[in-house]
Amino acid sequence: MSKSLERAKAVTSVDVVVIGAGFAGLSAADRLVSLGKSVRVVEGRDRVGGRSLSGGIAGVEVDLGATWVSPRHTAIRALANRVGCATTDQFAEGRNVLWMAGKRRTYASTIPKVSPVALVDMARVQAALEKLVATIDVDKAWESPEATRLDDISFGEWLDQKHALSATRALMTVVSKVQWGCTPGDVSLLHALRYIRAAGGVDHMLDVEGGQQQERYLQTTQEIAKRLADQLGDSVVLGAPVRRITQDDEGVTVHTDTEVISASYAIVTAAPSHRADIEFEPSLPEAAEGLARSWRMGVLSKAFVAYDKPFWRTNGLSGEAVTDTGTVFITFDVSPDPSGPGILMAFCDPRVFDDFDPETRRSQVIKQLVDLYGEQASSPIDYIDHRWGAEQFAPGGPNPAVAPRATTTYGKALTEPHGRIHWAGTETAGEWAGCMNGAVLTGQRVAERINELLPSRTPEGASR
Repeated sequence: MSKSLERAKAVTSVDVVVIGAGFAGLSAADRLVSLGKSVRVVEGRDRVGGRSLSGGIAGVEVDLGATWVSPRHTAIRALANRVGCATTDQFAEGRNVLWMAGKRRTYASTIPKVSPVALVDMARVQAALEKLVATIDVDKAWESPEATRLDDISFGEWLDQKHALSATRALMTVVSKVQWGCTPGDVSLLHALRYIRAAGGVDHMLDVEGGQQQERYLQTTQEIAKRLADQLGDSVVLGAPVRRITQDDEGVTVHTDTEVISASYAIVTAAPSHRADIEFEPSLPEAAEGLARSWRMGVLSKAFVAYDKPFWRTNGLSGEAVTDTGTVFITFDVSPDPSGPGILMAFCDPRVFDDFDPETRRSQVIKQLVDLYGEQASSPIDYIDHRWGAEQFAPGGPNPAVAPRATTTYGKALTEPHGRIHWAGTETAGEWAGCMNGAVLTGQRVAERINELLPSRTPEGASR
């Protein structure tokens, strides 16, 4: 870029510049403002919320991205309460549906009721998994006992070593797809263990009642971000991807397409792989560059299908289903009211979903819902889907699908500052890494850390 164009850009000076207007970035800015510091939040997308996104179906707003909260997610809940967003229970009454090995059956628990032999195997594998989870340092997984051994193999290879039966592997594949947007063979065992530990264990990660899927927000999770951004006002700038960050002993300079921002410190909240989209001067250390290369985002897609009423409830079904084949691999009932409309949310495997046209994607999903819930599912009144891997800016989700050896080799760079550049985002959390609660906590913690580094001000020179 020419020097004349650089000079033509607007120049802004603040205490701290925050890159990313997801929950980590907005929470960091919010905390800094409360501490009397001036901030600028720059976001490459034309919206706030990061991996939280609202969509409309049959006149109802639904979560195309991050959805649920647990009673233990105190940070995001406190933030939502402050901006006036309320939760509703995830509907879970009735029997769940299991489609496995071409057969349909129903069950009434978190773990599908399959054959007695398969149930014993699932319990055996889960117990072995929980034993390993207990050894993980959630803040520094790469320093955990036997971290190297655990990081040398994939989650799928570990299931092979445990001689897991097909039913157990099918369930663990669903867990892997939802959590990391990949199959068990594509994610390091250590990385999987870290996220399970961060989520409070296998049961808390999978359960509805008392678990991570217990509640969702009536107004959608993106609405929380929107309201927080509204409070921050003109400090939040959208459609402003960061191209370059330079720094020296005096401060940092952030270059976007429309302005140049000078600040004492910067907080980058982009996912590790998306840090590579920014040019850093001086360059990132080798470990940080390796992190950006190796901590690639997983991919996950969602579809929503609306009906006049939640007819499955009349049939004694919860709307929760698990299947081991096809496009859809898990469903939930996100209907706003028993009287309708009835809305099923379906998680879809991007490998057999994303590359098709909208009508084909729709027909694939509805066909599977008919298998799961009967002929009534063939007549929807509305449909919407979202392919996170197809997003133009910062594609992928929900979390990084980290391959073997990348955690022990590069994990330390998750949070290690690069001079005046600090990192936040759900991936950098210890406890609650991978969820909105983790994102909020990291934003707040980094903001408080930087506040301690900034010089105190007199009331006359205080930021707004």
